[in-house]
Amino acid sequence: MAITAALVKELRDKTGAGMMDAKKALTETDGDMDAAVDWLRTKGLAKAAKKSGRTAAEGLVAVKVDGGRGVAVEVNAETDFVAKNAEFQDMVTQIANAAIGVDDVEALKTADLGGKNVADTITDKIAKIGENMSLRRMTKLEGETIVSYVHNAAGDGMGKIGVLVAMKGGDEAFGKQVAMHIAAVNPASLSADDLDQAVVDKERQVQMDIARESGKPEQVIEKMIEGRMKKFLSEVTLLGQNFVVNPDLTVEAAAKEAGAEITGFVRLEVGEGIEVEKEDFAAEVAKAAQG
Repeated sequence: MAITAALVKELRDKTGAGMMDAKKALTETDGDMDAAVDWLRTKGLAKAAKKSGRTAAEGLVAVKVDGGRGVAVEVNAETDFVAKNAEFQDMVTQIANAAIGVDDVEALKTADLGGKNVADTITDKIAKIGENMSLRRMTKLEGETIVSYVHNAAGDGMGKIGVLVAMKGGDEAFGKQVAMHIAAVNPASLSADDLDQAVVDKERQVQMDIARESGKPEQVIEKMIEGRMKKFLSEVTLLGQNFVVNPDLTVEAAAKEAGAEITGFVRLEVGEGIEVEKEDFAAEVAKAAQG
């Protein structure tokens, strides 16, 4: 029986197995779908399907720099225990190395890792280690100089927070200080010009509502808002923030003193924005007892 791409896709959807494993299973079973599922189960390759629905909010961010190009990738697992696993860390390193040569996360999923693509490599690791995993994000940064930093490092070039800084001029030591500042303070954007206008508009409206509660005239309120928005922008933009290394200077002023111009940055934190449903074990036991 001819093993078509549609058959392979159907088997992958059913089992979560990798493309090559699914194709091999169908070949070994002459295209019999049920037999192919059983074949994958006996090889331990269908385990991934049962785990794919579980929340993976732990894991690692890895950073890689190659000349004037840097990349940060987030690979998730279910537990911090797996994030400390040498086999998982080796896979994350390989994925970060592959990311240097592609443009986005979708391209990275199909990138080659020693004869098997990234997506299938992760699927195989799910079956072997026994936890759901996912390649969640990838961000690239280019510039004259790229400096990287990882916070809470778990291995070489990987940790809970990964930062890349792009600069013109300056030196690596200053770039590292800026990267550490970004890891700690988490600015929303490089400058006011880069900040999402929706964020600015929302904050302005909040400040207007607060100011109007004071009962002051509109012309006074406008001046109040101008000052408050200036303060807001200085707090959420990297260049406007007080530099953690020297709070008497803004990051922009510190960069000028260092002979540097910061042109961009990337910050990824493991699990950022993932909602994790907390299990109420006591409630589950009580419910089971009632039933």
